[in-house]
Amino acid sequence: MNIRRLLPALPALALLLAGCGIRPTEVPTDFGAAPSRVPCSLSQPNVTTQSPRGVPVQVFLLCGSSLVTVDRTVRVPENTADAQRRVIVAQGLLDQLAATPSAGESAAGYTTHVPGGLTVTGPRPKDPEETLRLSAAPGGLTPYALAQIVCTLSDSAATEGDGSVVLGGPDGTRLLRYQCSEELRSRPGATKPPSSQVTGD
Repeated sequence: MNIRRLLPALPALALLLAGCGIRPTEVPTDFGAAPSRVPCSLSQPNVTTQSPRGVPVQVFLLCGSSLVTVDRTVRVPENTADAQRRVIVAQGLLDQLAATPSAGESAAGYTTHVPGGLTVTGPRPKDPEETLRLSAAPGGLTPYALAQIVCTLSDSAATEGDGSVVLGGPDGTRLLRYQCSEELRSRPGATKPPSSQVTGD
């Protein structure tokens, strides 16, 4: 074999082989979709329609396996007595929790587990005055729903503002004082709200 005859062809052969390569800057390698991440932040401020008799409030929705606050408004009639005002605010908060999140909230990953039709009343005879009784036993709610309700009510105008809420269910259901802890907000599905039994008068 005459090697001298092959030498002029080597540059052309090298160029041909290089042309068969894949240039990563033009054809990126696709290893599949990136892991889904929930932003848990609204693209625009969540502006709540307020009326002259509306009370600005915050409710806890579920997003990315954690509880996150969103702004809402609850309507309260003027000159309402404090005891009745607490019940009205509590009912408004429950209604807001049970409502379907807005389109923007849903797109950001917000959901709710609080069932619709849940109602609340004030204390029964011998109950502490800050008691709120739900139409369903708190212990019968899903862990997520109970966490949402406890954290929403515990720091609202419906309670004493000490970070706790006294909840009971229908007649005969024992009262418990629930607290919204940092762990509960971070892991509502795996953490029970800290609670202690309440004894009536």
